[in-house]
Amino acid sequence: MNTNFNAMARVMATALLASLAACGGGGSGGGSGGFVLPTGTTTPTGTTTPTDATPTAAKLGGVAATGAAFNGATVTVVDQTGATVCTTQTDGNGTYACDLPASTKAPLVITARRDDQTLYSTTASSTGGTANVTPLTTIIVSRLAPDGNPASLAGAIQSKPDTVTAATVQQQVSELIAALKPLLSALGDSIDPISGSFSADGTGHDRVLDSISVSVRPDGNGANIEVTVKTLSASEDSPPVSISFRSNGAAPPVLPSLTADQLVPANTSQWVAAFLQRLNACYALPLSQRVNASNDTSPATGGPVDVVAAACRTLFVGDDPASFLNNGATVGRNASNAGAFAGLFRPGATGLTHDRGNFEFFRVNGDLVLSYRWTDSAGNTDNDTLVVRNVAGSLKLIGNRYAYTARVAPILGDRDFLNTPEFSYFSTGYNVNIVNRLDGGGQPVFSKVIATTPFGTTVNFVPSAGLSYLVATEADGSTPTASPVLRLAAGYKNAATAGNPAEKEPQLYYVNPQYTEEQLRAVADQSVWKLEFVHADGVTPNLVQSYRTMVRAATLAETRQVVFADMTPALRAEVVAETAATGYIEFGAPSVNEPNLIDFSAEGDKDGWTVPSGALAPTGFIAYGRAPGNGARFNDSLTIRNTLRKVIANCSSQGPGDLHCDNSTGVNQYAQGTRLNSFELWARSNRQMEVSKMLAVYKIQ
Repeated sequence: MNTNFNAMARVMATALLASLAACGGGGSGGGSGGFVLPTGTTTPTGTTTPTDATPTAAKLGGVAATGAAFNGATVTVVDQTGATVCTTQTDGNGTYACDLPASTKAPLVITARRDDQTLYSTTASSTGGTANVTPLTTIIVSRLAPDGNPASLAGAIQSKPDTVTAATVQQQVSELIAALKPLLSALGDSIDPISGSFSADGTGHDRVLDSISVSVRPDGNGANIEVTVKTLSASEDSPPVSISFRSNGAAPPVLPSLTADQLVPANTSQWVAAFLQRLNACYALPLSQRVNASNDTSPATGGPVDVVAAACRTLFVGDDPASFLNNGATVGRNASNAGAFAGLFRPGATGLTHDRGNFEFFRVNGDLVLSYRWTDSAGNTDNDTLVVRNVAGSLKLIGNRYAYTARVAPILGDRDFLNTPEFSYFSTGYNVNIVNRLDGGGQPVFSKVIATTPFGTTVNFVPSAGLSYLVATEADGSTPTASPVLRLAAGYKNAATAGNPAEKEPQLYYVNPQYTEEQLRAVADQSVWKLEFVHADGVTPNLVQSYRTMVRAATLAETRQVVFADMTPALRAEVVAETAATGYIEFGAPSVNEPNLIDFSAEGDKDGWTVPSGALAPTGFIAYGRAPGNGARFNDSLTIRNTLRKVIANCSSQGPGDLHCDNSTGVNQYAQGTRLNSFELWARSNRQMEVSKMLAVYKIQ
């Protein structure tokens, strides 16, 4: 980090795993008697089976499926000795096939890994057959693993191979089928989840996978497992149909009675895949063909009427982009790059692809919420959601129809105090992010927003000068805290540090009393939050918007299993040396040649952060501080590519009363006397779990 701050200031994860949305699968062969490939067929490993009577190696195969086919996943098979006896890739249908060496020793553990998701399966046989890999088989592996972590089973069988036998596997299969019996009966599914044969046709077992979301969360002593059925809700705040149990506990409870008409329609996974293909076809067009643009290299501005390509217009309900509304945004792009689907108007979005599509839950009107991954032409990716409507078997974009921008998501945090490390801690809770909307005069539109939590409590959120979001208030309902995050529990990393972090950071919101591990486990994945927007003008009627999460907040024990991105040792040493005396970084006089920017990199333009194995790569960088004279708080956010490991950030003003930026030199930079006190590396999993690594330079006493 460059220490001349008058010129420039530089400044789920596998263990948590497995919040897995299940839907779809690919074709397999062989049935419960074994996975069979036609002779002379080339397998996904590139090996061709002989066509004569020559003895061949045992064959193991099946379908890896979650969110339609789990295509492009790396499949690894480990035997009882710890040897990797097969490594291959799943094909477009999620199918994999392995030739097992003659030396293979049962039992086997099968792993399918893709992005931040990992699925597991197992078999007690080394003679081949079918071993599907799905969220349901992951539950079985978790129940067999001594510590509940599916990733531990491969090591466990080395010292205790009788952990996985035909009998132990069958017991877990039977208990899981019994728990899911109402769902299986409603959809006519009777196959064994590990050894049964199914195809990605939206029926039978595939429709069962379409109809559920599965979470498997190791916490060091076991795993917390939840199965949620994606039923059409009677109201926006209807509780989910779900069962929860421990990996090392009694047999799972049984789902309540269900009927087929409550569940996802057949063929939903195919509809989702077809929709994303159409979306990709739109973005494959050159800019000037997608929208009214003078060329293919300069960003354009416009609205719904300026979307001209049929491939793009037909993505929307009524084949009209004007029908789309999401969090107050309509289709288009203004000069500030704001608008829904603004990428349609930018040349950099050409070639954008969307995949990993998965149906998550219904809205009360029958619209579907989908999760997906986007990838740009440079290979950068991120996860997001869309609201679509089923129009005669074709999914069309409609949006959530809400007027105001907000989101609610579980968040797990690693708060790292560089200058007082003994007080570093983990926290868990929910980020209730409500945009601080301003009117034409720069004044807040909302006097407050009343959040009704799934826990039966209400919390007020109010504007705070300089911040882009509303902050939670203290128990009195009016005194603002410094954050929109409702922290349910926190604990020091260092077990020798006495007390609770809430005592050291009273400016943040903590529930009182904090939640126990048991209480956190009891929160449903699909919990519902209601936000009531109260307008500052006293005239505009209040408006209510509801938000359903995909997964619950983690327990502290689960959070301790998560791997986070982190500041590089070189940059950490530089920042500590600069801030040890004051607890902040202060900018000097603005300069044209060496502007006051944040350069989050180590000396010599080296990386500013690292992403260890199992950690999510950050897609957001946020700087926090105060305006000159220890003035109003500010947060400057920047969306970053997940391939980046360093960043330069400009100052971002929140309105005419914001004093932490300076434009007097013609360069947007930080004003003299502005102080930086913390930085955040932010990421979001495919299950919409937010992961925050906070790097604070202020001191805790």
